[in-house]
Amino acid sequence: MPFIVDRSRSIISAMIVGRKVTSIDVAWLRREVFADGVVTRETADELFAVERADIEKAAEWTDFFVEMVTDYALWQARPTGVLSDEQAEWLLAQADSCMTVGAFATLVNVLGEAHRAPRWFLAAVRGRAQRQWKGLDVAIALPAPPAPQLALCG
Repeated sequence: MPFIVDRSRSIISAMIVGRKVTSIDVAWLRREVFADGVVTRETADELFAVERADIEKAAEWTDFFVEMVTDYALWQARPTGVLSDEQAEWLLAQADSCMTVGAFATLVNVLGEAHRAPRWFLAAVRGRAQRQWKGLDVAIALPAPPAPQLALCG
């Protein structure tokens, strides 16, 4: 009987213990852990653990993190493209536990890609833009691409 190793936990634990995320780590995560395109709540939680950790992160990390968490929040559940109240609450709680530019970028990206989202979620994201998250003032000052139309519900 072969021994099965949970690669995502092993890789993520190694990144946190090693105090850095390299571009090779990001490539490995893409190729080995998320190759099947499936992002579960557990793996999304693990990605937030890395984002939350005060460690050195390669430039590729933020794009990867935003992409994977957005995938989980919008495209892994049915109906696709719809941010449910439950997912929105989870996402805000995770982002609040990090208070990083990457976490805020994820909130904004989810809003940008969602076909529908709770009205209160938009207000909550706007409120977080006014908080003192590390590096957020610099990120907000960058020019943003035009946003697609979003249907708000509730």
